[in-house]
Amino acid sequence: MRKGYWITVYRSVSNPDALAAYGKLAGPAITAGGGRFLVRGTAAKAYESGLTQRTIVIEFDSLEKAIATYESAEYQAAKKLLDGAVDRDVRMAEGA
Repeated sequence: MRKGYWITVYRSVSNPDALAAYGKLAGPAITAGGGRFLVRGTAAKAYESGLTQRTIVIEFDSLEKAIATYESAEYQAAKKLLDGAVDRDVRMAEGA
């Protein structure tokens, strides 16, 4: 079975305090779902119209586990803290 990846790129963060509060709830929800943080921080370099904002890559044992964790009640409660605080792109992808 191929691994699943949850990839998030933040375009902007207008409320860092809300992002910090989100992280306190989201991190445990993601690890409880089997997620392992591979990348968590600001991009060192960006090419081809990329942004150097915060980038997160989380590995799961499968794409299904990544999606189930995102859709879980625990993660959705954390996600609500970001309303109006960030502009981001979240994608789920299957490993090669």
